[in-house]
Amino acid sequence: MTRITEHSIESFAIELLDKLGYEYIYAPNIAPDGETPERETYEQVLLIERLQNAVKRINKSIPADAQAEAIKEIQRIASPELLANNEAFHRLLTEGISVSKRVDGDDRGDRVWLIDFKNPYNNDFVVANQFTVVENNNNKRPDVILFVNGIPLVVIELKNAADENATINSAFKQIETYKSIIPTLFTFNGFVVISDGLETKAGSISAGFSRFMAWKSADGKAEASHLVSQLETLILGMLNKETLIDLIRHFIVFEKSKREDPETGIITITTVKKLAAYHQFYAVNRAVESTLRASGFSIEKETPLSMVMESPESYGVPGVKKQPIGDRKGGVVWHTQGSGKSLSMVFYTGKIVLAMENPTIVVITDRNDLDDQLFDTFAASKQLLRQEPVQAEDRNQLKELLKVGSGGVVFTTI
Repeated sequence: MTRITEHSIESFAIELLDKLGYEYIYAPNIAPDGETPERETYEQVLLIERLQNAVKRINKSIPADAQAEAIKEIQRIASPELLANNEAFHRLLTEGISVSKRVDGDDRGDRVWLIDFKNPYNNDFVVANQFTVVENNNNKRPDVILFVNGIPLVVIELKNAADENATINSAFKQIETYKSIIPTLFTFNGFVVISDGLETKAGSISAGFSRFMAWKSADGKAEASHLVSQLETLILGMLNKETLIDLIRHFIVFEKSKREDPETGIITITTVKKLAAYHQFYAVNRAVESTLRASGFSIEKETPLSMVMESPESYGVPGVKKQPIGDRKGGVVWHTQGSGKSLSMVFYTGKIVLAMENPTIVVITDRNDLDDQLFDTFAASKQLLRQEPVQAEDRNQLKELLKVGSGGVVFTTI
């Protein structure tokens, strides 16, 4: 009988990622003192040359000096707060980096993109193991890191299930240690994956252990068999190129909430980084696809590669193939209690705003308390929505808010 070891779990993960089209690199080879160095120091966590090449490839109309300035801007992120750094980077990554360029003697504003979100395959995907990072004389070596265009977007920590002391919880604790000792690596992090070879879960850098969740489908059509390892399902379902790029762009939110100390009156604002669960990801993509068809918008616009294009028939329910394009019947997303309905609506709104070039979204509820609760969730997620939601106080205000040509997220009760 073959004994499971941490090394064999690592090799299995790398093999799966290799099949998904990632380039495998043994990190000591690209270390400053390696055979083919790609880092100047062990403190450097970005693979700069890969990032420069990607920025040049994706932003052909931007001059070289503006491209270089954009890369410098992400290297300058240096708040003492890890989550603040991560949020600042995520904003630049998903909204583009503002730069100035000369056109016919005039200065014009433009944006530099670090990732090609429109074409996931135009990016450089690397899986590296044993990547040593030194910070403040502390030396740490995460198991596996996924780089996209030289940016360390995913950190994977693996433990050996055969060792009773090495549980998935100890993988989580190891990540917590990395966050405190080599925080620079996590400035650029999209999310974290922890596994003991049997259980595998993903979560954000602000998530507690209980918030890490399994990815239960490799293709979005059906839940994976219990006979297939969770590690394999997560890698195939969540870390394939299209899904990873889609998750980073549309399915991460930094939720803000205020809390007032009743004694001192001091208000503190806390930020939580939230990542969509697998059912939210697939449901939102189906809802966006159905909305584009029902609105007729999809006729003129090409559906993005990352959109899940599975018909409802595969679920044993009536499909929409016979429904005419532009019939304005988008459909219903059926939820269970506690499945994260509010966040699913936020993710849907954030994605449809971009897909349909800033339509007006009206959110209708049947209770004031539900209206307030949902509004608070949307108001806490302004970055993803790219605008401030508004709550209509009465019919007249609602009519005024709906007079706009396009844009706006408006809340009202029936």
